[in-house]
Amino acid sequence: MHAPDPTSTRPYLIRALYEWCTDNGFTPYVAVRVDESVRVPLEFVKDGEIVLNIGFDATSGMKLGNEFIEFKARFGGVAREIVVPVGHVMAIYARENGQGMAFPVVSPAADAKVAATSSQAQGESAEAAQPMKVVQLVSAEAADRPETDDPAPPKPPSGPRPTLTRIK
Repeated sequence: MHAPDPTSTRPYLIRALYEWCTDNGFTPYVAVRVDESVRVPLEFVKDGEIVLNIGFDATSGMKLGNEFIEFKARFGGVAREIVVPVGHVMAIYARENGQGMAFPVVSPAADAKVAATSSQAQGESAEAAQPMKVVQLVSAEAADRPETDDPAPPKPPSGPRPTLTRIK
């Protein structure tokens, strides 16, 4: 008897990091690879990617499912329905300190190749062919600093905290 392929760990890790961010007062952001299956405002897409604030204050009706992340958010004062396939999430991280997790990025051409390979291999899932890696996201400021044995602690964000103003 052959056990069914396990589900992807990606949606579970996204939910866990989302919860960690909100529990610690951080703002969770997701970086998303955009193609025709992603429903986001295309005017905000740069180089085939978009970064979305998925914090409680920026969204309504948030659903972090196993297949899709769905919510409503305002862009330029206009409410939009956002739908992101979980497989298109490239990273989830806290805006304030960059801590989070990046996921392997699979290009559309590689998607087809992985699907073909996995259909030929018996018992192997497509995600098994693409091992997941845990990385530390750092700000551009931290990336420019030379690495030392005793790194300086991260600086808190400077300036006033941005606020959301509702206009009816």
